Amino acid sequence: REFLRAINHFATTLTEMFLSDSDFELQLWNNYFHLAVAFLTQDSLQLENFSPAKRNSILAKYGDMRATIGASIRDMWYSLGQRKIEFIPGMVGPILEMTLVPELELRKSTIPIFFDMMLCEHRLSGSFSRFEDEILRRLDSEVEGGRGDEQYMQLFKSILLSCCQSHPELAKPGEDFVRLVSELLERLLDYRAVMNDENKTYSMSCTVNLL
Repeated sequence: REFLRAINHFATTLTEMFLSDSDFELQLWNNYFHLAVAFLTQDSLQLENFSPAKRNSILAKYGDMRATIGASIRDMWYSLGQRKIEFIPGMVGPILEMTLVPELELRKSTIPIFFDMMLCEHRLSGSFSRFEDEILRRLDSEVEGGRGDEQYMQLFKSILLSCCQSHPELAKPGEDFVRLVSELLERLLDYRAVMNDENKTYSMSCTVNLL
């Protein structure tokens, strides 16, 4: 809780003193985002790994601090305005890591950041290829490391499709991208499930599908 208080203090200081064009400090903002994501993803806050009694005790005393810091990260991202492009593709991986945390409300509030990244890059260059390349590259290692599930795949698909359909210039490329990521996620999850199963009957089939 003390760390959370400190990080929120850093966020206030950044927006008040290091956001305007003349005072903007890219490295400070980068440090904030990486610190906040590291805080959110630390083992001691992953409540689903605790017993029900311990989880309820923590929630009663502190609440779910992941949701709190996740909302702050989202708000800090949107406060960047035109500066967002300076964090693409560098922040794609940390944001992906955050959205993969298995907490429903956190996922719902932070997955739309991906669309904002797509929109930001597309408006500048006419495509979002740097964002796309980075998220596909990072998704592979994150799922192999045990993150991601069926719920995440469905949320990612429904939220981003809805966002893309509200912007005509991104409707078709956005739909193609969401389909690509959804298919990759499905194959990565199948492959992980088979590799963790003692029965390897379908491992070759999953490998072929993934390739």
